Amino acid sequence: MPNTERAKSGIPALLDLKSHFSRFLGSDPLRLHFAAHSHHPWPDVSRTAHQQAWDDAARLIDDKWEHILGHVLPEAQKHIARQLDLSDPAAIVFAPNTHELLMRLLSCCPADRPVRILTSDSEFHSFTRQIARLEEDGLVQVQRVATEPFDSFAVRFAAAAGSGFDLIYLSQVFFNSGFAVPDMDSIVAAAGDALLAIDGYHAFMARPVDWSAYQGRAFYLAGGYKYAMAGEGVCFMHCPPGWGTRPRDTGWYAAFGALSKAGDNRVAYAENGWRFMGATFDASGLYRFNAVQDWLLAQGITVAMIHDHALALQRRFIAGLPAGFSAERLVVPQANPARGNFLTFDLDDAETMHGRLAEASIVTDLRGRRLRFGFGLHQTEADVDMLLRRLQDL
Repeated sequence: MPNTERAKSGIPALLDLKSHFSRFLGSDPLRLHFAAHSHHPWPDVSRTAHQQAWDDAARLIDDKWEHILGHVLPEAQKHIARQLDLSDPAAIVFAPNTHELLMRLLSCCPADRPVRILTSDSEFHSFTRQIARLEEDGLVQVQRVATEPFDSFAVRFAAAAGSGFDLIYLSQVFFNSGFAVPDMDSIVAAAGDALLAIDGYHAFMARPVDWSAYQGRAFYLAGGYKYAMAGEGVCFMHCPPGWGTRPRDTGWYAAFGALSKAGDNRVAYAENGWRFMGATFDASGLYRFNAVQDWLLAQGITVAMIHDHALALQRRFIAGLPAGFSAERLVVPQANPARGNFLTFDLDDAETMHGRLAEASIVTDLRGRRLRFGFGLHQTEADVDMLLRRLQDL
């Protein structure tokens, strides 16, 4: 439906921001990128920002760190606090990847016995691989709650959470299905004395997230690689005050700022999110992240609008599915609003189909039997129609 007809019918107009992604999309005009949940194309403003990082390094040399830590990083903290409705930007810490932040969280747990962990059976590899390796050596004891059936997951997970864990780690949107946990309140309430960490990577900038009610209790991890459209190297964690105050895995940047009084010649830490800082890092991701956030503000684009745009494209896609891609094979049914900005199909021939799609210049991604299609700001209805035509040809 053209946007003029949408306006007459009262249906919100779809966004058309393709021109703002000209560098990524123009590099291969025949390519249809439907993996925004994995690697989102970057808007053009990020290229200028990336160059600015280089120019600042050339202009300032070592003095660039005063500019990065005093201006660039605080700007990124404010953007994240705004998107998550957090009251204290200083509670946000950055790292090159979420695995680095995970290791610092784990280092807050007891060292004199195996760490007791509650999680799901559908966490991303950066967590599952690390925990499985520690489990091999008896360093952790892990209880995994099955995500399916989805309808009862939140109830089952909250019931398990009251069993005396050191760390509770859970995705807000699961990477291998797109299912979004609908009831964080019950899980947060049941967490007891455990460190509670929510992996928000597939939710941040894809679905509206208001973390204000949990900011004093739960860690929140995400980053720029997916829907934040800023690429690698700019992951972050919101750190609730008073939780995990002295991680053993610590870098010298964690000594910056106001220090807690450790006493007894113990290592001192910053009292805000900086207590989880590492050491020297590539700051170019922060430049790109800030540029993308500023661009969204200038365009008047909210996360709610991004999510609505993705859902509209999903509906168009499902309505035109050819044989072999029945909506009945969706892991999270279309009617279920508790999902992210991608669709996951469970297919017997998922690997073969993924290869055939790649040969047709359609970018998707594969997780075992599950083939995922991601939707984002760089796409329009015309892109979905082209995708459907190519699927029909296959």
